[in-house]
Amino acid sequence: MIAAPEIPTEFSYTQDTDTRFSSDTDFSEDPDGRSANSTKGKGGKKGKKAAGEKGKGGKGAGRLNGHHQENGMENMMLFEVVKLGRSAMQSVVDDWIESYKHDRDVALLDLINFFIQCSGCKGVVSGEMFRNMQNSEIIRRMTEEFDEDSGDYPLTIAGPQWKKFKSSFCEFISVLVRQCQYSIIYDEYMMDTVISLLTGLSDSQVRAFRHTSTLAAMKLMTALVNVALNLSINMDNTQRQYEAERNKAVPKRANDRLELLLQKRKELQENQDEIENMMNAIFKGVFVHRYRDSIAEIRAICIEEIGVWMKLYSDAFLNDSYLKYVGWTMHDKQGEVRLKCLTALQGLYYNRELNARLELFTSRFKDRIVSMTLDKEYDVAVQAIKLLTLVLNSTDEVLTPEDCESVYHLVYSAHRPVAIAAGEFLFKKYIIIFPFFHPHLLLDEPLPGEEALTDRQETALIEIMLCTVRQAAECHPPVGRGTGKRVMTAKEKKTQLDDRTRMTELFAVALPPLLAKYAVDAEKVTNLLQLPQFFDLEIYTTGRLEKHLESLLRQIREIVEKHTDTEVLEACSKTYHALCNEEFTIFNRVDIARSQLLDELVDKFNRLLEDFLQEGEDADEDDAYQVLSTLKRITAFHNAHDLSGWDLFTSNFKLLNTGIENGDMPEQIVIHSLQCTHYVILWHLAKLSEGSSRKDDLVTLRKQMRAFCMMCQRYLTNVNTAVKEQAFTILCDLLLIFSHQMVSGGREHLEPLVYSPEDSLQSELLSFILNHVFIDQDDDTNSTDGQQDDEAVKIEALHKRRNLLAAYCKLIIYCVVEMKTGADIFKQYMRYYNDYGDIIKETMSKTRQIDKIQCAKTLILSLQQLFNEMLSELGHGFDRSSSAFCGIKELARRFSLTFGLDQVKTRDAIAMLHKDGIEFAFKDPSPQGEGGPPLNLAFLDILSEFSSKLMRQDKRTVHMYLERFMTFQMALQREDCWLPLISYRNSLQAGGDDDTMSVMSGYSSRGSSIRSKKTKPPAATAGTSAAKRKLPEEESSSSSEVWQQTMQTPVMMPSPHLTSTAIRDPKRGRDDSYMGVYPIPHDQQQPHQHPHSQVTWMLAQRQQEEARQQQERAMNYAKLRTNLQHAIRRGTGLMEEDEEPIVEDVMMSSEGRMDDLNEGMDFDTMDIDLPPSKNRRERSELKPDYFDPASIMDESVSSISTLRFV
Repeated sequence: MIAAPEIPTEFSYTQDTDTRFSSDTDFSEDPDGRSANSTKGKGGKKGKKAAGEKGKGGKGAGRLNGHHQENGMENMMLFEVVKLGRSAMQSVVDDWIESYKHDRDVALLDLINFFIQCSGCKGVVSGEMFRNMQNSEIIRRMTEEFDEDSGDYPLTIAGPQWKKFKSSFCEFISVLVRQCQYSIIYDEYMMDTVISLLTGLSDSQVRAFRHTSTLAAMKLMTALVNVALNLSINMDNTQRQYEAERNKAVPKRANDRLELLLQKRKELQENQDEIENMMNAIFKGVFVHRYRDSIAEIRAICIEEIGVWMKLYSDAFLNDSYLKYVGWTMHDKQGEVRLKCLTALQGLYYNRELNARLELFTSRFKDRIVSMTLDKEYDVAVQAIKLLTLVLNSTDEVLTPEDCESVYHLVYSAHRPVAIAAGEFLFKKYIIIFPFFHPHLLLDEPLPGEEALTDRQETALIEIMLCTVRQAAECHPPVGRGTGKRVMTAKEKKTQLDDRTRMTELFAVALPPLLAKYAVDAEKVTNLLQLPQFFDLEIYTTGRLEKHLESLLRQIREIVEKHTDTEVLEACSKTYHALCNEEFTIFNRVDIARSQLLDELVDKFNRLLEDFLQEGEDADEDDAYQVLSTLKRITAFHNAHDLSGWDLFTSNFKLLNTGIENGDMPEQIVIHSLQCTHYVILWHLAKLSEGSSRKDDLVTLRKQMRAFCMMCQRYLTNVNTAVKEQAFTILCDLLLIFSHQMVSGGREHLEPLVYSPEDSLQSELLSFILNHVFIDQDDDTNSTDGQQDDEAVKIEALHKRRNLLAAYCKLIIYCVVEMKTGADIFKQYMRYYNDYGDIIKETMSKTRQIDKIQCAKTLILSLQQLFNEMLSELGHGFDRSSSAFCGIKELARRFSLTFGLDQVKTRDAIAMLHKDGIEFAFKDPSPQGEGGPPLNLAFLDILSEFSSKLMRQDKRTVHMYLERFMTFQMALQREDCWLPLISYRNSLQAGGDDDTMSVMSGYSSRGSSIRSKKTKPPAATAGTSAAKRKLPEEESSSSSEVWQQTMQTPVMMPSPHLTSTAIRDPKRGRDDSYMGVYPIPHDQQQPHQHPHSQVTWMLAQRQQEEARQQQERAMNYAKLRTNLQHAIRRGTGLMEEDEEPIVEDVMMSSEGRMDDLNEGMDFDTMDIDLPPSKNRRERSELKPDYFDPASIMDESVSSISTLRFV
């Protein structure tokens, strides 16, 4: 062999000569290609020495590769050396080569065992196995000896010991080939054996074998590519030397040198062919099968290495036959593999000399690369954008405008690396724009031959300049990218200050001429006027830029005098506010300029207003325009500046009063006058809130505020919609600001200013909402021609109506107006769900947090209003399947869902809701006369939507309250008109009889129970042991106080064995001392019915014993009270008027008190589980006085009967 000089593995240039390396263009899975070198180098075995016993794996324990080491690393094999990674890989490989030259079988056996051990297999290939067994048999034997206890192997094991194993493993293979590239790899023995072994291992079903061998084969292939590249370079050099020698004149030509060069070229060509055969064997035997392996790491290794091959040896590998594998794998399911595809392609597109060979690939897979910019893996998306940037650098014609636009919007991505990559792409695409960021380029005239910027380009450039300045000054992350409030580091703060200083120095000089140039363009001026808000104002003094400040103030004054656009005037006002900072020395100078401007504006306004009001109806449009333009300027400045010293309230109030009296005041004048007066009130309040206030100032502000509120109320009836909307908005703001909450936070001195709206004002505000918000889009008359313009106007009108509704809903939430007024809002929830559903739902949520019971009453009131509207429209004989009734029922279902799943928290509210619903259903008599259903009976069908929110025990209580409105005949009715009552009763009874409580039907089915007054017996009852259980904590919660003076519920009982019974005493009457769950209205009390109770259970059990017990209890109770009312009493006695509630006794009692409670009552009992105890936080959220029983009980009712079941 010819010893060629050692050449580096990386080369920065490409050879132009062709290569004879062949690649399978279709890469079909040819079995021959896979088994081309399936034997262990049979061609080389003809010169193989007898290995003897020293070829066995266990005989070389004291030798590395068959001989002693001189560097002190004895008793270590290749695997241990590579694992430690402490020795220079060059010396390790050199030692192995020396061992190979001494005995190649022993050395090769060590190399084979090295690959086996690197795979995590504990088996050892012996010399006998190596000599007599094929690779497939050896691999099968090693598979049997593989450690199955753990799935880890060296390439996947974590820990510091294995951290560098992979890099050392790859380095060993690379150095081995490099050191053997001049002789050993061509002996037709070592490489054939290694390639055959790795090919077999890569086809193993054991993941460790497949992963390790694939990595080794790919790195071996990469090393061979470097060798092939070296050979190609040497062949080119030899060919040039041969051509140069042959072109010499015959006398000067050296024939011996020509023969040597020809011989050298022949040897290089043979070596090249041999290397190509090896690479073909690896590619077909390993890559073609493993690039689609089931393991993502293996697929990633293949794609990564093929990218290296195409980059290193582009003449041989950079063609469509190899590129197709990268293109196909870009659709891989794993982001790791897709990422390797993109990084491999970046290395190719970075070299512009290779672009010609990538044209077909780019056209075929461009769409896939563009779509990968939206990859779910952010790392993949970043690399895809970077790849497109390289494609853009190579040629501008490949990416279409649609492709570029799909990348542009990614600059707004919440993921910073994606946004940065998209920004770099945008920079490359429009690099021509960025030099224009310097403001002087907007001022200078274009050079000859250059095109001037269009008006649209100038507008866009000024807007970009503003955004750049704001970002540099505030350092706020883009919307959606920040992860909370972040504290800037010292370095970032210094960078911010430096940028702000340089920006101020630049624009302080350039801004005045820019304002002068674009003074008439409202959009450009508005953006330019925002720049001083981000200045470092100290620069005007330290940088001696006072003259530029004077120029800026003059330009702002001229702009105020020229423009009447609200946005421009507000921008000027904000600029003055930013410059009038008392912390800087320029304050006096700016304050004087501002005061002079305002003096002129106010004097001009007073003069023009006086003339305008004197002229009255004779005033022309020019006079009105002068008043309006001056008022606009004053209003814009009053928004950010305190103009209390100019007494604008008197003049504006006079103007508004004249408008009310005459009715012909121009719309815009009234609107801006209302706004200006509103600012006067707010600035006056701000001054009083800051410190101590005099009584005279409070009285003055109180008079002004109330007078202005009355003025706004009068303007609610104006014929002009815009005026009414302005008056409504200002009125809502004032009512909210001057509500009872203004005295909070230590501002008790402002209490005289608190203003509560009268009923008439509340009614007008509600009427305005109903007439101007809850309307159809077609009813809006502010439409313009053109479909697109009409849509834009509709959206703007909807946005305005949403603001009006939100302003009124805030009054409800902050208790400025009565909560019941929300019924008219809540009933629109379904009809206007798309427009205002979110606002109405949020309002319901906030009102429920304030007062659950009042919110429930408001919800049921809204349903009642809709029901009455339906009756007035359809009549009392309406069809319950009509769309109107079904709509009300669906709305009730939606309301029910808003109560959530926690029945304990909403218990009181749901009970009140059913109470109001039942009273409404039986409120009006039947239009058909006696015996017919009540007029509103169908409302019970709507009310049944809330039955599922009742707790089990509350269903029985509500059912009892329902029966108090029913007659005995009602319970027997089965006609269609009575179906709402039947369905509602069924909804209350569903799930309500699980505790074997008897259900009485009809009004006359009420029994009574008696509290025993006997002394507590010394012996414990059968339920004593159970009575020792701890009382559930929620029994003390105030959520049940709705029942403490009414029928008591199970959650207020302890968990011992309690009795559940129905005491049957049909011969007792009732008197006014009876207290049910709810009071019976006097006009709805039914006459006493003869008792014929319909008992559903326990009718035949122990009848004689029960009769005796009832007689005894009746006699005992007669001593305490007479004339008991019929009612169901389950497990407790009646409470006398002068006693503490029994429920309090039970909650505070011990075992003995429970015995006293059950004394003398021999009832049929059953165990009933208590609901789970609520935590302390939930108990604290239930206010004790949240549900005042007096508000729902009749005053004449003074006693209570308790339920004693769990």
